[in-house]
Parts: sequence; structure tokens; C-alpha cells
Amino acid sequence: MVLVLVVVVILVVAGGLGYYYLVVKTSNSTSSPGLNASLEMGGFADGQIVTFVYNGTTTELCTPSLSTMFPGDANATAAAAKTGCEVGNANQNIVQQVPQYILVPAFAGLSIFGETALKATSHGFPTVNGSTVLTQCGAGGTSTACPDHPTYLYSPDFTAVEQHIGLTSGYGGLTPGVLPTPAHDHLLNTPTTYPNVYWGITVVLVFDPNIFPAQSSPSCTATVHSNLSNPTGNCLTSFSALQAAMGSGGCSSAASAFNNATANPIWQTLNAGCHQVVVPGGNLGDLNGNLYIPFSVMPGAPPMFPS
Repeated sequence: MVLVLVVVVILVVAGGLGYYYLVVKTSNSTSSPGLNASLEMGGFADGQIVTFVYNGTTTELCTPSLSTMFPGDANATAAAAKTGCEVGNANQNIVQQVPQYILVPAFAGLSIFGETALKATSHGFPTVNGSTVLTQCGAGGTSTACPDHPTYLYSPDFTAVEQHIGLTSGYGGLTPGVLPTPAHDHLLNTPTTYPNVYWGITVVLVFDPNIFPAQSSPSCTATVHSNLSNPTGNCLTSFSALQAAMGSGGCSSAASAFNNATANPIWQTLNAGCHQVVVPGGNLGDLNGNLYIPFSVMPGAPPMFPS
């Protein structure tokens, strides 16, 4: 693959607004056949599969600190012993970034956290009724976790789920609200070629199984009966589809019936009803985590997917 020198300043137009972003490391915004394949992971942009190229240097930022984000929260203070990264809050201006959307298959319940005791596979993938849900990143700390991702995250929403299931001391000896980074896919609202910049996160909990994309192709499969005429119409491979799933058309019997039938504690805790997707603590226009990860984006699929 021909080496590409990334221009230092680029203009991005998103949602009708122009933003200028600085390249973080031009030395890492190139790709070649000799690049470590383990640093190339999949994502979706503009309805297509794309490749994320990570730095591989653990240069992610988790800022501001948990004590700043959650002042007076004893759990957040204690969580700092395991992680500085969180979901549920964000300072929108602290890091110059481009947003990425983290698609979590929340319909798979607690197995998204990669623990076999919570019905995840031994490689860190979620399961639904005994079937594996392949994601572009496995859960944190497992063999399929993506590079430059934190092993653990803190979230008040995690605490709420733990309390819902009667767990008051945190899971597995961890501080309440601290759990492994959940298994997930990635979605961008950018062109399919993009230079190496810091990316902020907006975590999206997906409750309708019909719109969670396949791991390695921009497609969805209707696996659950739905009242919608096109059950996969909001397949989450483009930002426009995510907007539709968040809008008035994003109410699906597939979401309510499926999660009710499985007694999904995440869905129950958030009172998600018939919503196909839920953004904890915010909306699509806001970041909802303090995590920023640098990577560049190339068209086409990566050389491999976690398995």
C-alpha cells in the first residue's frame, strides 16, 4: 500500500458545521503492508466498512480526571485505582477531537463485559441465547480487545445496573461502577479516509438486535420479529441511520419484546422501552465519555477481525 503523507490541517464539514482539526502524529498516519496487522481494526463510515489504524503506543487520553468529572462521588474516587476513563459525562471542549460512536450490543445483556460468568465467550464476545455476537472489539482485558483501549471504565450507569441486580459491592471485587470496557463496534460521521487525530466517544447502547451490524460487512440481519416494515432499515453503518434510530422512527417492538423476554437488566435499569438505541447521559450532539483515542482511517476492511 502506498504510504500516504497526511496534511497537517484539514477541514471537516459535519452536520452543517465546519471544524478544523490538527493531526496528532503524522508519523503514525501512514499505512504500509509491513504495518502490524494487530493495530488495524474495523469500523463503519458512510455505510461502508473501514479500517482504523491505531498508534499502538497507549497514547489514549482520559481527561479530565474522575474526581473532576464526578466531584463528591466516592465510587469515582475509588475507581481511579483501576481506571481514569469513564462513560456518562464529558467536558466537550477539553481535547480537540472528532467524535466516534461506540456501538454496544446492549441487547446481549451483561455478557457485553466479556466475563464468562456473565455468559460471554472465553474470547470476550457477548452471547445471545447461546449464540456469539461478533464485535469489532471484544471486551476490555480479553484476547479480542482492541489496541489502545482501556481495560476498565467507570460509569454511574454501571453502578445503577449493579444496584438493579442487587450487587452493592461492585462486580468481581471491583469498585462499584467499574467494569471491563464493553464489546463494541465503531461508527464515524466522516469520509472513509481520515488522518490520525484524537477521537472522542459517544457511547450508544443498541437494544434492537436487528440493527446491530455484522462484524465484517456493512449489513444487518433481521433476527427478531419487529413491527417495523423494514426491521433492518436503521442498520447502524452510517450516521444517518443512527440519527433515524434515535428519532421518532426508532421505536421497535423488536427492542421491547426481545429485552423483556430476556429480562435484560441493562434495558430494565434504563427503562429503555421500545427505543432501538439509547445514548447514556446525553444525545448524539454530545460526547458522553472522557476517553480520547488517536487513530487514522482508511477505506476497506482490515486484514483480519478479532475471533
